[in-house]
Amino acid sequence: MDTIDKKILSALQRDGRMSITDLANHVGLSLSPCYRRVKQLEDAGAIQGYSAQLDPRKIGLQFSAIVFIQLKTGDNDSIARLENALIEIPEIVQAQRLFGDPDYMLHVVAESLEDFQKLYDQKLSKIPSILRLTSTIVMKNIIAERNFPIW
Repeated sequence: MDTIDKKILSALQRDGRMSITDLANHVGLSLSPCYRRVKQLEDAGAIQGYSAQLDPRKIGLQFSAIVFIQLKTGDNDSIARLENALIEIPEIVQAQRLFGDPDYMLHVVAESLEDFQKLYDQKLSKIPSILRLTSTIVMKNIIAERNFPIW
């Protein structure tokens, strides 16, 4: 990955809707080489997709929580069952497996505290491989989503 690829990635992080013409001008390439580079970055998986950033409050998601999970056991079957169950819950907008204790950290959104409690009681707490759930309410997003630093 060279400097031009990094410029392309940086520009597309800021504006994924940028036209290929504007992108080419921005990074100092002609149209065809710029298009080829973007296609190569997509094919290599450096660009995984394009999406819109949404304001959760404007779409009715007023509540946000971080949930920590400790597993009963760390065997491969328990891990696979848990991760497959998490994938099926759309209110989980981010899930990360961690080293140490706890085993997982989830970012969960809901319309209200009551909706979160229902999700917690009826879905999360019913996953068999979970030993303990701990949650905390998000007070304020300081950095909701930040572009990756590209040097």
